[in-house]
Amino acid sequence: MKKLRVAIQMDPPGKLSKRFDSTLYLARAAARRGYELFHYEPRHLRVETDGGKRRITAQGHALKFKSAAQDSVYHGAAQTQDLSGSDVVLMRQDPPFDLAYFAATHILELLPVKVRVINDPKGVRDAPEKLIALHAPQLLPPTLVTRDVAAIEKFRARHGEIIFKPLFGFAGHGIFRFGPDDGNLHALLEQMAALNGEPWMIQKFLPAIAHTGDKRIILLDGEPAGCFTRMPARKDGRGNMRVGAKPSRAPLTRRDREICEVLAPILKSRGLYLAGIDVIGDYLTEVNVTSPTGLVVADRLAGRTGKATIAERFWEGVLAE
Repeated sequence: MKKLRVAIQMDPPGKLSKRFDSTLYLARAAARRGYELFHYEPRHLRVETDGGKRRITAQGHALKFKSAAQDSVYHGAAQTQDLSGSDVVLMRQDPPFDLAYFAATHILELLPVKVRVINDPKGVRDAPEKLIALHAPQLLPPTLVTRDVAAIEKFRARHGEIIFKPLFGFAGHGIFRFGPDDGNLHALLEQMAALNGEPWMIQKFLPAIAHTGDKRIILLDGEPAGCFTRMPARKDGRGNMRVGAKPSRAPLTRRDREICEVLAPILKSRGLYLAGIDVIGDYLTEVNVTSPTGLVVADRLAGRTGKATIAERFWEGVLAE
């Protein structure tokens, strides 16, 4: 088995869930394989030119595990590493997709071609998570992307209940549900308009979420590797575990496979090797490519262990290419 040098651009390990974090899960699988792990925060990424040469470095720490348990993670003394010496760089910091994230994609894109960045930085930059889904409109519920309040009102009049989503939000932040006569819509739009100049995503509310949940499907190189559903909490309609949605085992349906087949060439052509898509009923609602999560939950609910886990299959796929 080839020994890889892996750098992980991530949030501080101490802030991550030791039981459920997907980045630590991938790192733990790499450590079991004997890979050399280094982690750094995006703010410690550097690019410097001198004498016509360019160096991309990061200040961070070796990432190690004291035992077989994922919660035994620790790091060593601070060091500066030249990322051009890495075999793989995982871009795994949490969204939001902001200018800092945007800048990091440009810097990582400067690495030598021999260094594989997952997901491809240009692919991530060109695929904001809610917008990339628009490349497959046949999979989506009725959807509108705009800042035009009159257009949003017409959309609500046509479809009744609607969902409001910030275009660059994540983990359920800023998602609202409005009924056909809810008088709070204009107040929210006014508030959001004051924050930034971005358009918003409006979708028809899908009642199926109440009985089928919000399904997360993990894709590796466009192929489904695991899935589970998240049932919203009784007093919160969002299908996000951060706000109390309960995960449960769920099979891949024929419709799920159709959705994956349509998305596979779109993702593969952009170098988006690891993705997490969200499906409610028969509809795709989002495509997550910046830092897809749910790997631990999907494996635990399915009872996958050893080489059958998504993390092991992830690294096998990396080695195969």
